Amino acid sequence: MNSEQLSGRREFLTTSAKVVAACTLLGSVSAGAAAQSAPKSGVSRITDKHYYLDDALLETGFNFRDSTVIGTQTELKTIEINDGKIVAVLPNKQHPNAVLNTYSAQGKLMLPAFRDMHIHLDKTFYGGPWQAPQSREGKTIMDMITLEQKMLPELQPFTQERAHALIDLIQSHGSTIARSHCNIEPVSGLKNLEALQTVLDKRQQDLTCEIVAFPQHGLLLSKSVPLMREAMQAGAHYVGGLDPTNVDGAMEKSLDAMFQIALDYNKGVDIHLHETSPAGLAAINYMIKTVDENRSLRGKVTISHAFALAILNPEDADAMAKRLAEQQITIASTVPIGTLHMPLKTLNKNGVFVMTGTDSVIDHWSPFGLGDMLEKANLYAQLYTRPDELALSRSLAIATGNVLPLDEKGQQVWPAKGDDASFVLVDASCSAEAVARISPRQAAFHKGYLASGTVEKSLG
Repeated sequence: MNSEQLSGRREFLTTSAKVVAACTLLGSVSAGAAAQSAPKSGVSRITDKHYYLDDALLETGFNFRDSTVIGTQTELKTIEINDGKIVAVLPNKQHPNAVLNTYSAQGKLMLPAFRDMHIHLDKTFYGGPWQAPQSREGKTIMDMITLEQKMLPELQPFTQERAHALIDLIQSHGSTIARSHCNIEPVSGLKNLEALQTVLDKRQQDLTCEIVAFPQHGLLLSKSVPLMREAMQAGAHYVGGLDPTNVDGAMEKSLDAMFQIALDYNKGVDIHLHETSPAGLAAINYMIKTVDENRSLRGKVTISHAFALAILNPEDADAMAKRLAEQQITIASTVPIGTLHMPLKTLNKNGVFVMTGTDSVIDHWSPFGLGDMLEKANLYAQLYTRPDELALSRSLAIATGNVLPLDEKGQQVWPAKGDDASFVLVDASCSAEAVARISPRQAAFHKGYLASGTVEKSLG
């Protein structure tokens, strides 16, 4: 059997299974009646403000054996969407307002929208010809900064075109919410910011994206403080920073400058902290102290990467997690593979908000980013949890901003009336399967707008 035949057979089996499941759940609907339902037509654009989405597979609870979760219950439902919000979750194919257009999710699993919370939309090879990064053997961060200073002017003519392509990529994988770091330094000035803002202005309907003004060449080293202040005035949402000891050579002075900009403009902070030496821990401790002394920063500070946490022993990691949680400091981890084992479970257990992102997607830093948050959830599950139904379902949280269909006890908490109609349709039977198998995505919706993929429209 060739791959085309195998793919067709899998699709047939999947579809058949879901028809049977739907008939079982609805009881009164026979297989014959299902076969005689209204014809449908595939659409990739929905212009309706108010409509129904039938055949959405929702998680409704867990199956237990004694106290152990052994499976996930699901049911086909109709979602009523109006003005970007979910206004009702109805029995499948129940349409109180017969005038509204109706679409079908075709039995695909409905999951909360994915969130790519650490990406660089402004400098990528993606969308252009293949280009592997230059060898980094023997190179320091300073060497990479020198390389980037040369490359940035060559990339800038393509910034908008490639940012659009990269957005299309992450949306095809289900992400319609993002946070992008954007270079702010003397080589780029505000050019990258202006280009990215132009792109995001055109994508308002299908993407919500925050911008971090990122001094990639060192906040102090490249004398970028005035430019960072201009970026805040121009509309950037977060003040960025980079390795205050290894790059700027003055940890306290660098962090003080970063936080002062944030305080002056009432912005958040999102710093790249790669340092794994004691200097990295010193920087984290200093940031905790700064937030404690400036309570307006609570809930507004993110430490990206935070690799220094990987060198802590379990007791120290637990203590650090409690202090981070108290100051409501978020960790943005790209779920590294290799020798760095981050205490992500310890952070979660202590109430630290942990999110993830793509980081680099085919650029001069790395060629491996796929732009897929479900892949990140899969990595998290493999590295940090057990391969059982409950643990796999919980692992989805790192890709969705902690929004999950079911709580720990199996009570349905999403979707609910009033939620944004931002979700992804996945070819899977439940969250656990989606995470374990990195299941295919069919469509992504952003506040009721079909951002990527297709659904079917009922024709009558």
